[in-house]
Amino acid sequence: MKFVPIGHDETVPALGQGTWFMGDVADGRADEIAALRRGVELGMKVIDTAEMYGSGASELLVGEAIAPIRDDVFLVSKVLPHNASQAGTIKACEQSLKRLKTDRIDLYLLHWRGPTDLEETIAAFEELKQAGKIRHWGVSNFDAEDMEELLDTPGGEEVVTNQVLYNLTRRGIEWDQLPQSEGDGLSIMAYSPIEQARLLAIAPLQNLAEDLDITPAQLALSWVLRNPTVIAIPKAGTLKHVEENARAAEIVLTQDVLNELDMIFPAPLEATSLEML
Repeated sequence: MKFVPIGHDETVPALGQGTWFMGDVADGRADEIAALRRGVELGMKVIDTAEMYGSGASELLVGEAIAPIRDDVFLVSKVLPHNASQAGTIKACEQSLKRLKTDRIDLYLLHWRGPTDLEETIAAFEELKQAGKIRHWGVSNFDAEDMEELLDTPGGEEVVTNQVLYNLTRRGIEWDQLPQSEGDGLSIMAYSPIEQARLLAIAPLQNLAEDLDITPAQLALSWVLRNPTVIAIPKAGTLKHVEENARAAEIVLTQDVLNELDMIFPAPLEATSLEML
């Protein structure tokens, strides 16, 4: 497993687990919990959730899944923009902690930019850090200009990551945000790295994966993981799926394969608006 720096003195596995839409259906709960635990066993120790996911249902599921293995997990959650005032952020975090059945969140993110002044949200994050309720903080769905403003805001230099949409079909961040983050010493967390499975139906990707004797999902994930500053957090609700994802961390793509993927999914030729799902 490759590792990516988080903050000044910590690294985390480059391949983690997302939980968007997990916990929504009771019939799948046992499978989803088993998948999350198996993923941690396989080294995918970053588990990402949010108060928004299922209006707390995902956090409840994650809390149950990690209860016996909490110290093995790097736990990520997020505060919604309409809760991101100083008092609102602290209250939201405390509610997330209750659902997650833990005393701390390892990385707490502002889910996307909202009307609250960044300075107020940062103050809340720093208060939560001082109280030991979170260990690091970051943001999600911030474009390059948002990140510049954040880093110019008092306290903004404590940000450790930006979680954004990034996959073979969503390469816009390569124009500005990836080089910006690398220059600032920040990691990128890539959500929906297989485009919520839509990538898997693209015939040229299927054909190339078959030639390499791997699955399209493994090819798409290994492509995201080629960058040393990117953490990918694919969702997997079954043991089979999570084990398939885990094997992607072992794949090293040759330059010829990377060139072929560039032909199928061209890199951006200009700045574009940040895409979101």
